[in-house]
Amino acid sequence: MPILNEEELVRRASELEWILLDIDGVMTDGGLYYDRWGPAFLRFDVRDGLGIRLAQKAGLKIGALTGRSAPALDRRVNELDFNVVIKGSEDKSADFDAFLEKQGVSARRVAFAGDDLPDLQVLGRAGLSFAPADAAPEVRAVVHQVLDSAGGDGAVRELVERVLRARGIWESLIAAFSFDA
Repeated sequence: MPILNEEELVRRASELEWILLDIDGVMTDGGLYYDRWGPAFLRFDVRDGLGIRLAQKAGLKIGALTGRSAPALDRRVNELDFNVVIKGSEDKSADFDAFLEKQGVSARRVAFAGDDLPDLQVLGRAGLSFAPADAAPEVRAVVHQVLDSAGGDGAVRELVERVLRARGIWESLIAAFSFDA
């Protein structure tokens, strides 16, 4: 899939209804932190959370499509009011199909971010596809946009900013944060 020119990015961004995210390697750094009882921690970037809130404010729905099931994941997606969470996915393509059907949305109205091989089939079908800078080479080769940020290090925030800038609403959304002396 070639990188999109600005005109095509604007067109596709304007059609979006959803941002769907893989979790490990996109919202987290992909690290698994274990203690003696098993997996204990996932690291999330606070900037990604603000980006998700801005996307929601702009009217976009947010979802997760992940192979992970973990209490830390549940807590974070609940804090951020995700519209849909599909976890424990062993076949992301089939789960994407079920998501599209249940939500009554076409794939072209969904942006998807993924970082590794299980994400490839969904990335190839989404209206806009993104990969963090540290995604697998096979993933970076097929997405519409490779982000400058690594997974778990602001990649989701950067994705949201690119989409909202393409829609022409980024500046108005961040105006509330401006400091005028």
